[in-house]
Amino acid sequence: MELLLPQHQDQVGESPLWSTAEQALYWVDIEGHALRRLRWADRQLMSWTTPERLACIALHASGGLIAGMDTGIFHLQPADDGTLVCTLISAVQHPQAGMRFNDGRCDRQGRFWAGTMVRDMSLAQPAGGLYRQDARGLSAPLIEGLVTQNGLAFSPDGATMYLSDSHPSVQKIWSLDLHEDGSLGPCRLLVDMRELPGRPDGAAIDTDGCYWICANDAGLVHRFTPSGVLDRSLAVPVSKPSMCSFGGPDMDLLFITSIRPGQPQGNDTAHGGAVFVTRPGAQGLAEAPYQSA
Repeated sequence: MELLLPQHQDQVGESPLWSTAEQALYWVDIEGHALRRLRWADRQLMSWTTPERLACIALHASGGLIAGMDTGIFHLQPADDGTLVCTLISAVQHPQAGMRFNDGRCDRQGRFWAGTMVRDMSLAQPAGGLYRQDARGLSAPLIEGLVTQNGLAFSPDGATMYLSDSHPSVQKIWSLDLHEDGSLGPCRLLVDMRELPGRPDGAAIDTDGCYWICANDAGLVHRFTPSGVLDRSLAVPVSKPSMCSFGGPDMDLLFITSIRPGQPQGNDTAHGGAVFVTRPGAQGLAEAPYQSA
């Protein structure tokens, strides 16, 4: 496993996203209010400052990105001159103050899914919900009672959604049937991560339908089969890997963002908040862009 950018550290690195069209990796720094892009051919890094906390991103079919931020879902259009056009698509009515979007991505049909959370995790408040943004607009919460929503991923055939709650009081991964109309079946417990090292954070799917999820606080990425069997674990040289995503020219690289702890120790001092890359012996699927109509 290698450092993607040896001198780079984010505060809360999240949401790595490979753009096949641009041959570039995007990701965010939530507390740094930043969008980042690394062009693969020349390893040129660009950053854009966002007006709110930027938590999750996906490709937008009309160009740029769709994003979940503090107050809603936005269309981001970054330019090479460093400017960023940020247009509100849908405002969200949080049930209480101090909330934001957290983890999100598009399903195979081009609908954008994103969940919310109370920013202060020490409150352990189950006020978060999972929302769907599509041509009809932003849905009401389709799942409620989440503390720290995470782990969104979709099976290769698009018929199954995966979802986690990474809060220390929950630490579970679920699978759900995803229907053609965007409705969801009931949550089925896939993995109880309290029985394994790490908390279930951001995730990705490979071409075999296996689910890769960052084990925050344990410095690992776990791979589970579709039936929830732990298949293998990769060691990450920091304690808080946050989300993983497949990319690269052959979609056989796994990119892993991380969080810099408030009081870093050991490897976290030099590399907490860095982005890592490895070739895990599996391939991912190109992310579907958001279809606004």
